Order: sequence, then C-alpha cells, then structure tokens
Amino acid sequence: MRNRDDSLVCVGVISGVHGVRGQVRIKWFTEAPENLIAYSPLASADGATSYKLGKAEIRKDTIVAAIDGVTDRNQAEALKGVELYVRSSRFEPPAEDEWFYSDLVGLSVRDGDDEDLGTLIAVQNYGAGDLLEVRLEGRKNSVFLPFDRETVTEVNIQDGFVRVPNPGMWLDDTDRNSGKQAQDES
Repeated sequence: MRNRDDSLVCVGVISGVHGVRGQVRIKWFTEAPENLIAYSPLASADGATSYKLGKAEIRKDTIVAAIDGVTDRNQAEALKGVELYVRSSRFEPPAEDEWFYSDLVGLSVRDGDDEDLGTLIAVQNYGAGDLLEVRLEGRKNSVFLPFDRETVTEVNIQDGFVRVPNPGMWLDDTDRNSGKQAQDES
C-alpha cells in the first residue's frame, strides 16, 4: 500500500495575475474553492517553497488572492503556472469509493482476464467528468477512458491496479494485438 503521510497533492494552480499589487488568480482542484483557501500555507511541487495566502476571495471560476511576500505585478507574473500542493496527511482519509488522483497515477490497468493493458499516467477532467489517461503496453500514444463504474469496475490501491473488464469500449482487439506484436518483434 502506498504511504500517504508525506505525499503532496495538487490542489490548484496559479493561473494569472490580478491588478498591480501582486494578487494572483488561482484555479482550484478541490471540491470547493474555500477548501483550497483553508489549506494555506500551500507548497510548491517539490515541497521546498511555501505560499501563504493573505486576503482571498472567490470570483466566479477563480480565487483572487494575495500571497505573503508578493507585492507587485512582476512578482505575481513570475508565479504564473506554479502548481500549489498540500501534504496529504492534512486531508481526512477518502471515503469508500473515493481516491486521491495522486494515488491512482502509476497503477496498472488490467482487463477482465487480469491481463495488463498499460499504466494509468494521469487523471484529467475537461468538464464532462473524470478521464483516466492510460499509456498502453507497446504503444507511444495514450488513450482516455471514462472514470465511471461501468468502465472501471475495480480500483485496488493496495495491489496497484484498476480493472477495466471490457476494454473494447475504448481499445479494440486489433490495436491490443498489434501492440503485443510490436513488443514481441523488439
């Protein structure tokens, strides 16, 4: 089982600046924007830099916030694109049938016959629901599959896999067999 005690979970990203006094716009990845604000101070991806939010307010689809030590637009511009993280030990454990995205990345993707199809490399959401991005065995391109109960029937974090019993919905047999042939030939 993965150790959650010291892992970092991405809760948002600095998407731009607001005004001339160093405020930033933050896109949140938490269930509610208030949650991201409450987790302050936030950390950089490597955990080395801390970002303490000052005054923050929610505006439509973004958080406008001051960050301690950032006093002008140039400093704020330099932070654009910075992902904001929280140590997972600060979260309540997920409920049954809930997972942190970071726990899913790296899991094996298996079909109904327990055959390894590839590796889950990311969880994406472009507005229509969560998608699992899977790098298939023997292929350079990744594929996306819906992260729903019909497509993914089992998530086993402890044993390191998700089960997709009917991969034909998103991968036909000829693609899978040609991928195996490419592996066998190399």
